[in-house]
Amino acid sequence: MSKVDEIKQAIDALTEEDYVQLRLWFSEKDWQKWDKQLEADSESGKLDSLIKEAHNEKAKGKLKGI
Repeated sequence: MSKVDEIKQAIDALTEEDYVQLRLWFSEKDWQKWDKQLEADSESGKLDSLIKEAHNEKAKGKLKGI
């Protein structure tokens, strides 16, 4: 049995409360990973074209507010 299969079995055996805590932990971990990637992309200039596009749209009065 693979490690992933063992983890799946352990997850299936969790109480509902523990399962919810695990889901929240995974969600937070995913957001942290996404934040790091976004920061790295920003620092490397990968997002510059999107920023420029947003500024151009704002200058044209086409940028829709939230």
